[in-house]
Amino acid sequence: MSSQKKASNRQGFKTGESIVYPAHGVGQIVAIEEQEVAGMKLELFVIDFEKDKMRLKVPVAKADAVGMRKLSETDFVERSLKVVQGRARVKKTMWSRRAQEYDAKINSGDLIQIAEVVRDLYRADSQPEQSYSERQLYEAALGRMARELAAVNEVSETEAVQLIELNLNKGPKRGAKGEEEAEGETDVPAATTGETSEQEKAA
Repeated sequence: MSSQKKASNRQGFKTGESIVYPAHGVGQIVAIEEQEVAGMKLELFVIDFEKDKMRLKVPVAKADAVGMRKLSETDFVERSLKVVQGRARVKKTMWSRRAQEYDAKINSGDLIQIAEVVRDLYRADSQPEQSYSERQLYEAALGRMARELAAVNEVSETEAVQLIELNLNKGPKRGAKGEEEAEGETDVPAATTGETSEQEKAA
């Protein structure tokens, strides 16, 4: 049994606010509910993810532990766009392992890590086409990044994608020759896939 409260602010989050939930991306807090579980009252954020047609209930007390966060500040968004302008860094490891690392970055909820996936999997018209699995991961990362940029900049998701692609095309060596060079570059593996990369600072 649950009852909807008119409380509008909990743990720094308020109803009507757009937030980022690591596993699902940008969502909106539509309500704060109180539910009784085993005789104890539990407060829940009710979050709608319009793109996925999904509603999630997150215990207020666990919001921080699950990585729920506010939208990125404008300067952090600008930093993510600088990341996608950088040179692709592709590790010399099996695709299955790289795919797992890309997936972990996408679901980290960290905008910079998501931008790194967009940068590394992007293919210009002059480059070889992506495989199906590469395309799936690229589109997932692009979608996550675009939805947050759209929410921060208050533009449509389509406009956000165009902004990201504009910055991708500013990147160095996006032609076929540049692809060969990027593929030949060996990256230093991070200690964990969830670790925030420091490489964007040099990008």
